[in-house]
Amino acid sequence: MRTKLLVELCLGSSCFARGNSYTLAALENFIEENSLEDRVELMGHLCLSGCSSGPHLIIGGRSYPGITDPAAVIDLLRHRLEEADV
Repeated sequence: MRTKLLVELCLGSSCFARGNSYTLAALENFIEENSLEDRVELMGHLCLSGCSSGPHLIIGGRSYPGITDPAAVIDLLRHRLEEADV
């Protein structure tokens, strides 16, 4: 059985307002549309600290601060999933 790739989003007020609200919706849609529920676990946090450099996102233990484009986050997730397949 394959371990799920953990995607963590800060959903605190600063990160949520800076774009993680859109990122969350994009990730949920991408995971559902590509039937990745068995490969990706999506988790929200109230704060991941460093509010001034947000929005914060962690994929598989790697932190990605300041990404406001949901399409860029989807690209990161695709890349990390490809790494996991190697």
